[in-house]
This record gives sequence, structure tokens and C-alpha cells, in this order.
Amino acid sequence: MTTRVLVAPTAFKGSLGPRAVAEAFATGVRAAFPEASVLACPVSDGGDGLLDAVLPADALRETVQVSGPSGTPVQAPLAWLDEQTAIMEAASACGLALVPPDARDPLRASSRGVGELIAEAAGRGAETIIMGLGGSATTDGGTGAGRALGWTFQDAAGVELPEGGGALAQLEEFRGGWGLAARIVVLADVATPLTGPRGSAAIFAPQKGATPAQVDQLSAGLDRLAVVLARHGRPDLATLPMGGAAGGLGAGLVHFAHAQLVSGSHWVLERVGFDAALARVDLVLTGEGAFDPTSLAGKVVGEVVRRAQAARCRVAVIAGVAHDMIGVHVVDGGGRRLGAADLTMLAERATREAFGLPAL
Repeated sequence: MTTRVLVAPTAFKGSLGPRAVAEAFATGVRAAFPEASVLACPVSDGGDGLLDAVLPADALRETVQVSGPSGTPVQAPLAWLDEQTAIMEAASACGLALVPPDARDPLRASSRGVGELIAEAAGRGAETIIMGLGGSATTDGGTGAGRALGWTFQDAAGVELPEGGGALAQLEEFRGGWGLAARIVVLADVATPLTGPRGSAAIFAPQKGATPAQVDQLSAGLDRLAVVLARHGRPDLATLPMGGAAGGLGAGLVHFAHAQLVSGSHWVLERVGFDAALARVDLVLTGEGAFDPTSLAGKVVGEVVRRAQAARCRVAVIAGVAHDMIGVHVVDGGGRRLGAADLTMLAERATREAFGLPAL
């Protein structure tokens, strides 16, 4: 009977997209076990590599100009799953990777470009718009995206607030907004809420360059946004799971674009047919750049591991850097940035270990 191996990695940030990683893994599996049948199933949780993971080779991809996180125009991909369904990544419009480290301004970074992408897709006739969250430079609660969709944000004197999360503590009211005919589905990779000690600013703003004082300022701004959202009939948005994704963009899009928040991992795994593939394989190889306890809290690699273990299938995780976790077979690259050749070598090692083959 043929041994079957499923390779289901996500992107290794700053290195390779999920398809390139899957190809490297497959080469490693075949080097260890030439007789094995290898099935490639690149995945994403809505962050890096979403388009790469779910789009077929012949899918339509366009590039549109939108506002970047610091206001400078950027070129962002707008892709189509079919004639009625657009798909995009928030990071292409407001991603941290778009801003050099020495130019990051967490108080003023804006998600306006995300709203512009949504408006562009709706204007081109999209009936459903899939937006992947993750990797943002922003902590503005989605107010930047709201501005692009016709909303205005004022202080107590009725003066328009500057863009970015740093000014939100002065928010008194928001008004306006355009109705969108399109259904918006937002894919999130974390369960973080908008506010609180484990809210968006507290957990993620330091990764975006915020100092402790700026984290406090951004937290106060999101708290104030939650108060005004509650006044508009949405008190649930302060604590809504996934509302804090991408600097609060999740919660913001729920209100300002009437979006539906869903688990990116679950949506993608269903889209690519992961469970059907899992049912007929003997080993699953998955991986990401950094595998740590947060990987098991909603991210796609953790979900792949959970489903493989539930199916009583061998599973191994390959990562550039990893924390040892009980019950998970991990092969890591010692903290190095990994290229395709490194990933092939680690995949060969993981395959040998999983099947008890002689080491190299």
C-alpha cells in the first residue's frame, strides 16, 4: 500500500510563501521516502500568504493603488475567486512590512487603504468580499477603513480627528458611512478582543513599534472607540473574539462595513479541502516561521496539528524557531531565517524521524 504524505505549511514570513514552502517540503519528503505519494496543500489563516494558498493558478489578480499605513500610496493586489467573489489581504494595504522600521509611527498608522480596497472591489461588482487580517502596522480600530467608506470621526468640538489610533482617546462621535451591497467576510487568525488587558493594543502594539506610553495611549483610544460603538448599539464589540485582530480592524469592519468575522484557519482549511486530504494520508508536515504557544490559539499551523492528532495521523511541525510543546513533534532551524534548501533538509529529517527511517 502506498504511503501518503500531506504537506500543509503556511508562509514563512519574510522568506517564502506557502506554495514555495510546500514545494520545498515535498522535495524533502521524496528525498527521504522516494516511494511516498506527496499531496501539497498550502494553507493560511488569513494573514501572510492567503492569496497564495487559496487562489488557483488561473485566478484573476489585479493591482490597485491605495493609501498605505503612513498615507503614502502603495500597490495592493485585488484578486477574484470567481466573478462575484473578491479576495484580498489587509497587510497589502496597511501591513507592517510596508513601513521601514525607522519610519514606523504606531500612533498615526491608518487602515484607510483597507477601506479603499473594499470600496474598489464593491465598485467592480463584487457580491462577496473576503478580507484576510494579519500583519498590520495599525492600531486604529478600523477607523481608517471607515473613513474610506464615508465615515467621519469628531472630537467634542466637532473637529475631525487626525488619522491613526493615537487620536482616538478624543473621539466623541462618528457619523455617515456608505451602504455596501457586497457581503464582507473577514478572516482573523487570533481571538484577541478590541479592549482590555489582553486587548489589541496591549498584545500587538509593541510589535508595531509602540513604546509602553504609546501602548497606554492606543489602549485608551480603543477603549474610547468601544464606548462610542456601544452608544451606537454595539456594546459587544469591546469584547468580541477576533475583534482586536489587525489593531482592532476586525471590530471596526464589523461596524463600519457590516462585516462577518470568522476564523481564518477554519475558512481556509475548508476552502482547500484539508479534511478530505487528511482522511487518506499517513503523515502531515506543516510549518511556519515561528512555532510557539500562540500557534495553538487560532493560527492555522496549530489547527492543522489539532486536526491531524484528532484523526490519529502522524504530524510534524517544521519551523525556523520553535518552542518545545508536549505532544507535538517539532523540527526547527535553530532560529535561522530559512530558505528553500533549508526547508527541504528539515522536511527530509522530519519524514525520516516520523517513519523511523535511518538518519542522514
